Amino acid sequence: MNKDLKKKWTNNSHEKTWSVFKIMSEFVEGFEKLSNVGPCISIFGSARTKKNNPYYNDAVELAEKLSLKGFGIITGGGPGIMEAGNKGAKKGGGASVGLNIDLPFEQTPNKYIDSEKSIDFNYFFVRKVMFVKYAQAFVILPGGVGTLDELFETITLIQTKKIQKIPIILYGSEYWNGLLKWMEEVVLEKEKCISKSDFENFIVLDKIDDVIETIEDFYKKTQFSPNF
Repeated sequence: MNKDLKKKWTNNSHEKTWSVFKIMSEFVEGFEKLSNVGPCISIFGSARTKKNNPYYNDAVELAEKLSLKGFGIITGGGPGIMEAGNKGAKKGGGASVGLNIDLPFEQTPNKYIDSEKSIDFNYFFVRKVMFVKYAQAFVILPGGVGTLDELFETITLIQTKKIQKIPIILYGSEYWNGLLKWMEEVVLEKEKCISKSDFENFIVLDKIDDVIETIEDFYKKTQFSPNF
């Protein structure tokens, strides 16, 4: 390695080691604020979804009904589907948690998050740990790269048995069917990169009441607890 390049790399590495304390502080704050919230459902989806979009309204209704069943709602804290989830939690009188992330385009927490349950993160990986640790189910509405990242990471953790199996529900077959077709025809059948059993780790649903019934049926046989 070029000496000047190596020196620059070493200096940068030394400076970054101090960031471990900032990372630790985010973990501590997250664990302290979420450990006593109770069983929660994570609702994922696009920050770009407008209020006149049917998926926005579905997210509000779903979160409200889940809250009335006694569940708290965890979202990424921003606008769009995240806002809809927190809005529904408020309407249903449930815990409304927002795990906000500091982004270049200045995402700010939506107004429906409980003030004491709003947490700001600098690190995506710390934020995702909080989602995975405290959510008793994931409901994934249409979203972009961030939503897909959260979906596939959760499926990976279940597939590799790093966390216990919990309901992962893809809401809206019209949106998800194209992805699932590619996974089945290309990833599974052609390239054999996954197993058919991997499809058992999630379910596609189109009705709000079916989502709620799926979660309730799962927990008739399984106890609520943090996932690791």
